[in-house]
Amino acid sequence: MPSARGRNLTFTEEARRAQLIHVTIQLVATHGYAATSLGRIAESAGITKAGVLYHFASKQALVEAAHAHVLSALVAEVGAAVETAGPADAPAAYIRTMITHLHNHPHHVRTLIEAATSTQVNSREERSASPSTSAQAVGDAEERWRVVAGLLEAARDARGIAGELDLRSAALVLGGGIDSIVAESLRDPTYDPSTAAELLINLVETGLLS
Repeated sequence: MPSARGRNLTFTEEARRAQLIHVTIQLVATHGYAATSLGRIAESAGITKAGVLYHFASKQALVEAAHAHVLSALVAEVGAAVETAGPADAPAAYIRTMITHLHNHPHHVRTLIEAATSTQVNSREERSASPSTSAQAVGDAEERWRVVAGLLEAARDARGIAGELDLRSAALVLGGGIDSIVAESLRDPTYDPSTAAELLINLVETGLLS
């Protein structure tokens, strides 16, 4: 069967791929990876399973594309905020924008979690976590703390702060704080993540950047 993979796409094909990614994000976030079948994706998109496979080689490929989409949106918004803020104020911009973006896109949060912990669903790999997925999750976690550590180091340099700081531990603690605030805001709609973000920023400012 001919497919749209591996060649330049038409406008219609691009639009269909975007629709399938959007549908997958909604389904994975609502029902989880395991319960999001190709059939369910196809039904929600109003096409056949063969139509889905015309654009994506497998369910896993589609979930990975959805993961890449939400991650790209997050990185673009946070990156722009950090660049605008400048080195001295980048940690505050990072915290504030991360929490705001993830709070405003709850389906993206759940998609990121599901994609990072998903398993392969074909052949012999069906019974165990995908090594490539697991390695990617570890790599993403390491890249994240390194980015945050870099922001903290640059902010301290810009402010002329001397002294040693365990940047890795500081970055992990900061990341954990962000994750906890976002998780609580998803669990409890009455929780105010903006106020929590400012509290975390204040803790970083007084404890790490002064």
